[in-house]
Amino acid sequence: MRTRSLFPFYISAALGGAALAYYLDPQSGRRRRHQSRDQTISLVRHGTKRARKLVRHATADASGTARRAAHALRPRADVELDDATLVDKVESIVFRKHDVPKGQININAENGVVFLRGQVDSADLVETLEARVRKVGGVKDVENLLQTPDRA
Repeated sequence: MRTRSLFPFYISAALGGAALAYYLDPQSGRRRRHQSRDQTISLVRHGTKRARKLVRHATADASGTARRAAHALRPRADVELDDATLVDKVESIVFRKHDVPKGQININAENGVVFLRGQVDSADLVETLEARVRKVGGVKDVENLLQTPDRA
């Protein structure tokens, strides 16, 4: 019973004695001590660098998330755009994707109401374009006069 409770002590003493013999060896002990010291310093230095990098990364992620949330929660001010600026804005958003035939669509605006005229290949594209235009800030309404080849 008693030897079982002292077993960890004996193991610790044996390991401590082996470490002392290893580091206090008259021939190689000094080199081993210095090498262990240098390795420990290196581990601490690299660990500190790694920790700083991790903190910087986590801080940047948190900052970005906070800014995105603040931007999403900010109330949008409905800005009154003149018709020419509104047309330019709608064109830049609608024609951003390459699936839209730029030469076949005419975009006009009158008092914030955007008119889409022209011919496109599919009815799905007509609905998609109208939805994209409605999302543009400053657009009050959309008059969709786009046609498909089968309706023309």
